[in-house]
Amino acid sequence: MQNRRVLAVCAGVFLLSLASGCSNPGDRDPEPGVAAALAEQRAQSISDVHYDLSFVIPADPSQPVTGRETLRFSLADASRPVALDFEPDAEPAVSVSTGGKPVAVRLVNGHIVIPEKFLRTGENSFDLVFRAGAAPLNRNPDFMYALFVPARAHQVFPSFDQPDLKARYTLALDIPAAWRAVANGDETGRTATGDRVAIRYAETKPIPTYLFTFAAGNFQVETAERNGRTFHMYHRENDTAKVTRNRDAIFDLHAKALAWLEDYTQIAYPFDKFDFVLIPAFQFGGMEHPGAIYYNAAPLMLDESATENQMLGRASVISHETTHMWFGDLVTMRWFNDVWMKEVFANFMAAKIVNPSFPNVDHELRFLVSNYPAAYGVDRTEGTHPIRQELDNLNAAGNMYGAIIYQKAPIVMRQLERMLGAEKFRDGLRAYLKRFPYGNATWLDLVKVLGDQTGQDVSAWSKAWVEEGGRPSIRTEIGDQGLAFVQSDPQPGRSLRWPQQMEVLVGTASGTRMLPVAMTGERTETIPLPADARPVFVLPTGGGVAYGDFTLDDGSRAYLLSHLPELKEPVTRGAAIVTLWEELLDRRVRPSDFVDFGLRALPLEDTEQNIQLLVGRIDGAFWDFMDDPARLALAPRLEQAYRDGWTRAASPSLKSVYFRAFRSIVRSADGVAFLERVWRRDEKIPGLTLSEDDEAGLAQDLAIRSAPNAAAILEEQRGRYRNPDRKAQFEFVMPALSGDPAVRDAFFESLKDVKNRRREPWATQGLGFLNHPLRAPASEKYILPALDLLIEIQRTGDIFFPKNWMDAALGGHKTRAAASSVRQFLAERPDYPIRLRRIVLQSGDTLFRSAEIPSP
Repeated sequence: MQNRRVLAVCAGVFLLSLASGCSNPGDRDPEPGVAAALAEQRAQSISDVHYDLSFVIPADPSQPVTGRETLRFSLADASRPVALDFEPDAEPAVSVSTGGKPVAVRLVNGHIVIPEKFLRTGENSFDLVFRAGAAPLNRNPDFMYALFVPARAHQVFPSFDQPDLKARYTLALDIPAAWRAVANGDETGRTATGDRVAIRYAETKPIPTYLFTFAAGNFQVETAERNGRTFHMYHRENDTAKVTRNRDAIFDLHAKALAWLEDYTQIAYPFDKFDFVLIPAFQFGGMEHPGAIYYNAAPLMLDESATENQMLGRASVISHETTHMWFGDLVTMRWFNDVWMKEVFANFMAAKIVNPSFPNVDHELRFLVSNYPAAYGVDRTEGTHPIRQELDNLNAAGNMYGAIIYQKAPIVMRQLERMLGAEKFRDGLRAYLKRFPYGNATWLDLVKVLGDQTGQDVSAWSKAWVEEGGRPSIRTEIGDQGLAFVQSDPQPGRSLRWPQQMEVLVGTASGTRMLPVAMTGERTETIPLPADARPVFVLPTGGGVAYGDFTLDDGSRAYLLSHLPELKEPVTRGAAIVTLWEELLDRRVRPSDFVDFGLRALPLEDTEQNIQLLVGRIDGAFWDFMDDPARLALAPRLEQAYRDGWTRAASPSLKSVYFRAFRSIVRSADGVAFLERVWRRDEKIPGLTLSEDDEAGLAQDLAIRSAPNAAAILEEQRGRYRNPDRKAQFEFVMPALSGDPAVRDAFFESLKDVKNRRREPWATQGLGFLNHPLRAPASEKYILPALDLLIEIQRTGDIFFPKNWMDAALGGHKTRAAASSVRQFLAERPDYPIRLRRIVLQSGDTLFRSAEIPSP
């Protein structure tokens, strides 16, 4: 552990020393990471920050990247040292000078401390030469991309790595001449020298360190103009037909999102250019760097077999990242405890933006299926947490992301919009954006703006929904005088009450009616019902609005399990499916009864989103809550149901939904043989075209099921690949699919080396294959080692990696022994980091429940 290093000056070269001659014993050294106290102190005294950066990037990723930097800032108080953040993943190599004279600085806990004698009130300028850290540069044999969210810029270059010290950046890149590069700013010039080229980029608008970026490599570039704006799309796809099939839709979706947001906010696009980069196996769905958005390539470059949900997903992620140009980039949270603010508006606005592009889609249903299951998937667990969390140090900021901010927060924001009224809510957001342009704001700042605009007490509402974790437990009471809804707090000793608007569907012998119900306290009674209209069923979630853990009365539960297809509205059927699944998890519906219900409902369901929701929940019941004998007995029935589904499906999208569901649950010998014939191209599904990735997935399905000649199938599939990036991922995970336990063991051991985890989606895919339910008996031994790695995963990986890692490690297991090992791991570590503890509890929730729910 590094405590303190002192840099002594000798002929302009800095020598690491244990001496303390340059230190001031009265100074308080900054702690590791970026602590809130340090960030607050710097924000009060430092302003007008400019970075002029240049990087030399060798083609060989094993060679280091070197950098030079001129840092300028204004200082209000020069009576104390200034700490820059710099913590590369190798021994730091840095020199600092000002006005051509060397500066004696100290390296302390990942910081460069500049003594006060080198500082002055007002303008300061320092020149730094350094060797850049490697991890956030994501270097590959022929491309790289910088990714600095949430606070990883200081692992590459010295900086004030906090969101409320926005800066202007100028950049120069020295790269191989054959490469193309993109950055936040426009290219302003280039100079070629031999096999290298130096490119200069224009100064940016003020942005925080986490939004600064650049990418370079063997990229192709597509250019388009929409509404007078030029777009550039950088990509590595070598399938020209796929590019042709997708390019116009990608450009159109960006243009529509920009137009919608400019109208909604009444603020023109706030940055100078709009380019984006499609990156193979990118760690996130997207990242909102202004002028250079990053996307995971696969969800944008869709195959011919893409489902409706995949097309909606593409539109949503494009709208999400475009929304960030206003919410997050123009106005940025002051500290990462409010990171949810930028994400909630990105998801909330995306749900509005995609509507016009999909006029035939039920968007209320889309909002429901996109948000409620994922939000419940965390909020029901012991690892839930408030939307707005405490954060003492940015070294833990990466673990604040997840379904609570991405999925629960939009649900909560929709409740707020309903409470305030859509127009007043919009006007409040416009006022907020215009009050803090190119600056920073907190949730409390927005609460005040909305309160001033509407005259309503937003802070009281925020207490329950934003500042506290969990969800209400709500039960229905049907009495002679009418209906009542009683809410309680599942957290002992808290007694929280969640105010919310509900749309309750009530079915009687004469029909159905939707009742608006405003829940404010512990008990809410509806208007009296006529004596001859006693409910046949009551569905509190019928309008797709209410949020909570709902306990249905026995009659309503039985009715919905038998009569769901008779409900008229797709969003009502979707809400019923979600509610019945929660009832299964709470042990009020048996897994076998849920599967029977699903198989009866599927042939009568005409909405693709509900079909996808149903087959997903059937898949969960099949794998998570049934033992293998039960699966083997059920599989032929499920396989036939899905065959019937793709036969009657009218669209390729729906055929694909059923075929993917079939692939997931295949257990019979006939089903496996059918998959192999499809993979060998001896049999086709009429109306469905399979892509390279589809065939690769089939090969992996066959390997997991120990099909005859599985190893040869994988080898042949490797030879079929034409895209080098996708082929590299397939080759990486092949050992995890091996029928030889020793090979799988070696693959798991390889993941202990951080170098083998750099491509995080590859690592989690391989770990998921190791822990597939069919391999679970042989892979329980990986659970504790995977848990042991979690702290290192958090330290060395990107923001979603810890949760994805634990999902892959625990997702295939269902035994009491596996559940006990996870519980014991946590019990033996009472001081385990709280956010990592939450991740384990979230990922382990299905395991804990499946270990307690007897298989039918």
